[in-house]
Amino acid sequence: MSRIGKSPITLPSGVAVTVGEDNLITLKGPKGELTQHVNRDLKVEVENGILTVERPTDEKEHRAMHGLYRSLINNMVIGVSEGFKKELELVGVGYRVTNNGQLLELSLGFTHNIYLELPKEVKVETKMERNKNPLIILESADKQLLGQVCAKIRSFRKPEPYKGKGVKFVGEQLRRKSGKTAG
Repeated sequence: MSRIGKSPITLPSGVAVTVGEDNLITLKGPKGELTQHVNRDLKVEVENGILTVERPTDEKEHRAMHGLYRSLINNMVIGVSEGFKKELELVGVGYRVTNNGQLLELSLGFTHNIYLELPKEVKVETKMERNKNPLIILESADKQLLGQVCAKIRSFRKPEPYKGKGVKFVGEQLRRKSGKTAG
């Protein structure tokens, strides 16, 4: 048995689960509502506030899907109850960020500013303080969408290894290289 797949998911108070036809799972909680299609071969059961995912056989495909769908459902439970939060930091002279609603404006040293329209499921907040790097704080109930938005913002200017300039996660360790003068 898959160690991840066989562990049950305890549902916190305030989270409602419905397993519809064609294995469509809908979770509602204080932070929002998420849905996920689960493969027809897997069986999802909810009893006394505990959700379990069971597989029919020990075939390789079923074993792979067992852990995958259990993790996806667990991320949905955490998302609708607590939510997910990621912080990005802009390291570099003159790098700026502002937001106007869901429109993010990034100034990353290019000739023109970059404008990015964020999905309505993602809440954005920007912080610009004197003598500190600008911050982008993103919050969402959907972990997958949040990661995708963070990857898109980071792709505009990835951190480079010599000076460490670019868009990076707060607390991320960068692998630094010495320049040509170090010998």
